[in-house]
Amino acid sequence: MNAQALHGHLDALLLAVLERGALHGYAVIEALRARSEGRLDLPTGTVYPALRRLERAGHVVSAWSTVNGRERRTYELTDSGRRALTDQRSGWREFSATVGRFLEPGTTPTTTG
Repeated sequence: MNAQALHGHLDALLLAVLERGALHGYAVIEALRARSEGRLDLPTGTVYPALRRLERAGHVVSAWSTVNGRERRTYELTDSGRRALTDQRSGWREFSATVGRFLEPGTTPTTTG
């Protein structure tokens, strides 16, 4: 699945990954890949700008640390990010239920008239 297919959902996915705890950037990418069973193999050029955007919005904070002699930026969810994730989940449930009424086999939208 490519980044374009995720348009509008990437921020929610990143917030959900960080909900489990602080991670450095590459670990975020690995978590997306693992939790999607390899379907989300996003490039750093997609993930890092999104993390910076979430940081500017106040949903994520970052800090530099040294791990095994290497500098890494670690990202962590803020309270604002947790609230945003809750809102994103609610919106996702509503969206998927609505679209499911059309795309799931055996469901027929009702018409009035």
